[in-house]
Amino acid sequence: MTPRLAILCPGQGGQHAAMFDLPRSDPATAELLQQWLPDTVLGQPLQQILADDTLLFSNRVAQPLIVAAAAAVWSALQPLLPPPALVAGYSVGEIAAYHVAGAISAPQAMQLAMSRAVLMDACLQPASPQILFAVSGITVSRLAPLLAPYRLYVAIETEADSCIAGGLAQDLHTATGEIERLDGRIRVLPVTVASHTPLMADAVQPFAQQLRQQLLIDPPVPVLSGLSGQVLTKKEQAITALSQQLAQTIRWSDCMDACAEQGITVALELGPGAALSRMLQARHPHIACRSVSEFRSLQGVRSWLQRL
Repeated sequence: MTPRLAILCPGQGGQHAAMFDLPRSDPATAELLQQWLPDTVLGQPLQQILADDTLLFSNRVAQPLIVAAAAAVWSALQPLLPPPALVAGYSVGEIAAYHVAGAISAPQAMQLAMSRAVLMDACLQPASPQILFAVSGITVSRLAPLLAPYRLYVAIETEADSCIAGGLAQDLHTATGEIERLDGRIRVLPVTVASHTPLMADAVQPFAQQLRQQLLIDPPVPVLSGLSGQVLTKKEQAITALSQQLAQTIRWSDCMDACAEQGITVALELGPGAALSRMLQARHPHIACRSVSEFRSLQGVRSWLQRL
């Protein structure tokens, strides 16, 4: 039986020096990468960026690079895989999802990711650094009101007792004691903007304008909205979801449930990293989940799917 396939596109956090090695094993994709990522696009040679974590995790570089990595893997794998039934993206990965779904080209997706990063960086205040941090061991329903008195917000809901939160770094210092008293555990993430919080509100409308210029057709493959897990099939829906998610909570838990509700049997994460496939496998064990980053070759991905 042909698997009902979902493609998952990750956000920031899993990038690493070897993130382009697998797609580069395909000569055609290696040539495309040279076209997509000339030195002038990101300001420095790609190999120099990959060798320097300060550059690799900087917001303005990380966002287009994550999208480029997903697009490269998809370019190499698409001829080997059955057509996906559904695509979902986590944070900036939702831009990559619309490329996988056929609504925008890879260069368009990268340009949108760069514009998104610039607009988000413009929301930063040098005297008030922003932060994203993972919180586990405390339910979101208890955490959200605890954060409310501070400039801290739930940014991404992943499970009932874990989430990503964001806000001003100085306020996390103040709130840490209260979170830990409720047995919450905090892990600061290598992200310098409080994405998916009201601190990004000024970026929403300018980014919607950018999207209207680039996203001109309905996605041929349905895409899940990160805001709700809703299945989106119209460009107008996509523009609204992609712009509003900058300043609103991502409900990745709803996206995972939507995969199950849509009858997905197999989910493949394009990488880098494997966080999305692991979360989905834990939440819905009947869905066979893997990340491309777990394979040594592109053919290995195809062979895994053929065995299912």
